[in-house]
Amino acid sequence: MKTILIADDDPDYLFQMKVKLERFGYRVITADSQKEAGRILETVKPDLAILDLMMETEDSGFILAHKISRMYPGLPVIIASGVTAETGMDFGPAASGDRSLIKADLFIDKGITAERLEREIQNLMQKH
Repeated sequence: MKTILIADDDPDYLFQMKVKLERFGYRVITADSQKEAGRILETVKPDLAILDLMMETEDSGFILAHKISRMYPGLPVIIASGVTAETGMDFGPAASGDRSLIKADLFIDKGITAERLEREIQNLMQKH
């Protein structure tokens, strides 16, 4: 059984994602902060991570993604954000300047459908 780490400071979103991913057949570990996710990563190597962009700081997801890339090179990382829905501004690799600085494989909006999320996860796991 594949393990997915979800880090998000919104308890409702965290719970909803955990339920969805468990229905897909994944083992799910949750963290409600960048700090907690960092502690988990010291003892557990997930098969994939889904990180909220903004938790304790505006770039918590980027910091965690960078940490994961150093600790577990090649581990797929998804950054989830509500920035587009909340601000109307596009957010993603094309809008983020130097793509090489961002250690994420995929950017998703938090409103992604369960079916698309499952496809994206499967695609990333097959590539890695």
